[in-house]
Amino acid sequence: MQQDEVAARVRQVIDATGVSAREFARRIVIDPSKLSRSLNGTRRFTAAELARIADIGGVDVGRLIGATAGAAGEVTAGAAATPSTVRSPSPSRSPSPSPEGGRPLQIVRETVRLIAERGFHAVRVADIAAACHTSTAAIHYHFPGRDELLEAAVRWCMDEDTRRRAEATAGTRHAGDELRLLIELQTPRTEQQRRQWCVWLDLWAEAARSTTVGRLHVEYYRQWRGTVADVIRRGVEQGVFRPVDADGAALALTALIDGLASQVLAAEPGLPGTGAPAMHDALIAHVDACLMAPVSG
Repeated sequence: MQQDEVAARVRQVIDATGVSAREFARRIVIDPSKLSRSLNGTRRFTAAELARIADIGGVDVGRLIGATAGAAGEVTAGAAATPSTVRSPSPSRSPSPSPEGGRPLQIVRETVRLIAERGFHAVRVADIAAACHTSTAAIHYHFPGRDELLEAAVRWCMDEDTRRRAEATAGTRHAGDELRLLIELQTPRTEQQRRQWCVWLDLWAEAARSTTVGRLHVEYYRQWRGTVADVIRRGVEQGVFRPVDADGAALALTALIDGLASQVLAAEPGLPGTGAPAMHDALIAHVDACLMAPVSG
């Protein structure tokens, strides 16, 4: 019963925000399927997830779990179906205004930025707390462990990359134009694009060691290759591309993008033939040679 009551309160918070459950999952940096299972009563919310939900919804976490206040600000749930204790962080400095998107997203954004600058294993929780102008207790309140924070960072990068692709290609009907837009988005010309690639390179190494990150990595690339394959498939139907195996062509193109981007980031700046323009030219040459249908006449 307690678990159903918690789910009902979380639904009220989601409804009050006026966004879809999928968008709310993005804001609290959780797999949408996990949120769905928790709302349906087949999975329990973790204490950290409830803390993030409370932050985004602007409610007290005690309200979500139907708990009573105890000593030293401890909030205790009334049944085992919810986390047994949820403690609010004790900031070491004066509270600051709520950051854009809420504290959880701020923590994840700053984690991603620091990973891009220093590499994941060189980033300490204290560094993230300093970047967020909060305490380490506040970081652990929302993301208790380093693994959970890494998973959230990976998921946020995946969602942001998918969102940017969708926005950039919205309304584009010509498959050849859409494929070129996707290539442009993956070419690290700007500082933001280079930062995103630095994060991906660091997370690839983690994916080889972490089962959780590895699963996210596999899922992201399944979606990314699927997007490219769909564009190629439409291009074949439009007569823009020659009749090729769309899945195989997508695998080859995405692998080429990854390899060239790795070389761009690893090369000394200004070295001829290794910059973003050379990468872009090589990708377009690949598309022209291997995908574009011959011009008749």
